[in-house]
Amino acid sequence: MTTSGSGKEAGDAVKRIIVVGGSAAGPKAAARARRLDEHADITIIQKAPDLSMASCGYPYYVGGFFDDRNMLLCTPTGVVRSPAFYLKAKGIKARTETEVVAIDRAGKTVTAKDLRTGEHETLPYDKLILSTGALPRMPPIPGIDLEGVTTLQSMQDADFLRKVRDEKKIRKAVIIGGGLIGVETCEALRLAGLETTLVELLPQCLTFLDWQLARLVQNHIEGHGAKVITGNGISKLIGEGGRLVGVELNDGARIDCELAVVAIGVVPNTQLAREVGLELGATGGVLVDEHMQTSDPDILAAGDCVEVRRILGGELVHAPYGDLANLEGRVAGENAIRPGSATFKGTFQTGICKIFDYAAGSTGLSERSASAAFPGDVETVINASPDKPGFMTGKLLVTKLVVERSSGRILGAQCIGPGDVSKQIAIWAMALKGGLTVDDMACADLPYAPPFSLAIDHSIATAHIMQNKLRGLMKSVSAMELKEKLDAGLEPFILDMRGPDEYEEMRLGVGERLIPLGTLRDRLEELPADKGAEIICFCKISLRGYEAARVLEMRGWTNVKVLEGGIMAWPYPRER
Repeated sequence: MTTSGSGKEAGDAVKRIIVVGGSAAGPKAAARARRLDEHADITIIQKAPDLSMASCGYPYYVGGFFDDRNMLLCTPTGVVRSPAFYLKAKGIKARTETEVVAIDRAGKTVTAKDLRTGEHETLPYDKLILSTGALPRMPPIPGIDLEGVTTLQSMQDADFLRKVRDEKKIRKAVIIGGGLIGVETCEALRLAGLETTLVELLPQCLTFLDWQLARLVQNHIEGHGAKVITGNGISKLIGEGGRLVGVELNDGARIDCELAVVAIGVVPNTQLAREVGLELGATGGVLVDEHMQTSDPDILAAGDCVEVRRILGGELVHAPYGDLANLEGRVAGENAIRPGSATFKGTFQTGICKIFDYAAGSTGLSERSASAAFPGDVETVINASPDKPGFMTGKLLVTKLVVERSSGRILGAQCIGPGDVSKQIAIWAMALKGGLTVDDMACADLPYAPPFSLAIDHSIATAHIMQNKLRGLMKSVSAMELKEKLDAGLEPFILDMRGPDEYEEMRLGVGERLIPLGTLRDRLEELPADKGAEIICFCKISLRGYEAARVLEMRGWTNVKVLEGGIMAWPYPRER
């Protein structure tokens, strides 16, 4: 028998679910729980004044891509996700500017403090979901508390930087950190007209990329007027009258600025979890299983406060991505209602960012991480080619593919350029998910029409290049390997297979010999007489370089290599 019109069995207890944190994972968990149980008593407790903020959109609000702040808080149909929205549309109570200050695991209660009134209230729960997010990592350097030093972690940070943009009083800014948020903030401030310098302690920006692709991105950033300093850090922030006036680098150099944005990463916000004795992992995040279950059977956790398993390698990692937070929150919300029914298997750490009219993305393992996980059994190639035909305004893509040499299994991919990077990374992410090999990808059935793709998609062409390399049909060198040879005083015979007009427009200037591909067979006498001499062939993207290498190998030369990616993947200064 049911109660009148309720659909709830008489005598059944209403499940009480409290969600701590209202950014990404928390609201998703609450919404999933509601869709599975109309009668559950669900409460979101959020310390900040806003709910369900699109934090990945902060740089674009600062950069002026849109002007309405509420768009960061809206549903896809344009409704602001306010407490009233959650109550009316979802039957979920959402308390903003309220902080959970204590959890009683034994009594299964939380104590919440209203930050506006100071009042405390104790609330019971049957299932508790922690989605407390992450905190910005702050360097322990003098001056970090000066006025003019900020992060881009919260809506309040976004509001401050948007005010900087709109008021146009600040002229010089320094970005501390060259990760995703750092380069996105660099773009935003350059678009706002600020003189911007990005400082990264490591030898490169965007460490999810290997060095060559990261350097190409750095060249692009510098081409848009920002200065990039790598291999150097900030030793102190310089102030006058409590306000920032400059930064001092580790090498003693000073950069004058009125604004510094700290973007050196985040750490899991696990204060509550630590206080109540939940188990934490090696990176400091809350330890959860594939059901997002913590070490307490009645507490789940999701989002930037947790550690998750990296599918390739199996180790636990902190992966603070907005999409993963939503996926994890959905799993946590379902398991709060139906324990054990949903799983989150882990991450390939797929990511992408926009840098002016470039994008940079990756999925799976880089060459560095793959070589550590699979020592001696890693192969890579770089492919530079357009995303669609030139007559449909095709744009350049540069992809680096990483595979397990012995099996051909795909381990990771990186892609940069003005072309459709997102599509390429999505393809490779699903190849990883499916455990595909290079041979699988070489005949992948992808959609084709000239407005969208080449007849052989860039991803499939990348697989073809790798297939040729694995089968011994192509020997190659990377730009870094060629540069090392030249710096060591070696003198390989470098062969430019392009036409004279292309050569005059743009060339490496490393002592290359111009022999257009169409004339190669008639000019073989110009090549080294020693058939064992090292010859390196290239063109704009090295397609003609590969064709030349095949010609020469079948005519007796035994040490012919292709410069991967050609001129378009060359990260060093060119003659023109």
